[in-house]
Amino acid sequence: MKVYTGPVSLFSAKVRIALDEKAIPHEQVSVGWSLASRYRPHHPDVVALNPKRQVPVLVDGEVAVYDSTQIFEYLEDAYPDPPLYPADVAGRARCRRLEALADEILFPAVWDLVEEVFYPPSHGVRDAQRIERARARLAELYAELDGELAGALRSPAARCASADSEVGLLAGREYLCGAFSVADIASFVMVSTAAALGTAPDPARTHLIEWLARTGARPAVRREIDAMRTFVASLSAAPAAQAPAAAAPPA
Repeated sequence: MKVYTGPVSLFSAKVRIALDEKAIPHEQVSVGWSLASRYRPHHPDVVALNPKRQVPVLVDGEVAVYDSTQIFEYLEDAYPDPPLYPADVAGRARCRRLEALADEILFPAVWDLVEEVFYPPSHGVRDAQRIERARARLAELYAELDGELAGALRSPAARCASADSEVGLLAGREYLCGAFSVADIASFVMVSTAAALGTAPDPARTHLIEWLARTGARPAVRREIDAMRTFVASLSAAPAAQAPAAAAPPA
């Protein structure tokens, strides 16, 4: 197996964590990236394999897969142990929904911060309004994720269950889908990046804060954070205080 990834690509980070969690042997090809030129020129293999010209791209024998979500699903089908999706249909649907929330709804706000906080300003001035809009949007999404972890978004029928289940509701979920899953990987990459760029969840979001610490302590996640911080800290143009867990575009 060969995987093409970017050194500070958020969507590559997702795939690297999943591969590490599943302990799948693979060759990793880190494509060229610089603070000034980003991913240009694009790696020729990536251009040949992915019409979007983006990482991550996974090649497993005769199979080539691009897009982090599609790679997650391929890895689960081809290498099911340990699982990174729930076993039941409803649980898998919820897991996919939460991964999509991270990729399609959280990411645009995080990307605003990446462009305005991480990268040098294009005209010497940062867009303060864009930053504030991103922070406001992330605060809303943090509240939603906190509710997911608290179990507060369960159906009314579920909330009318036994006293034992109500105790579980109040205690919250250890991870977004019960056991650790792709939903946790995707959400952690986005939330930790935003936090590193100055927009951490409010401490009052206790379920989310505890989940962030719990997920960040997993060995595969910790290795990814450390590797990305080391890379970003090595950039002469990036101040040491601005070394996020993952803070660059996916392509």
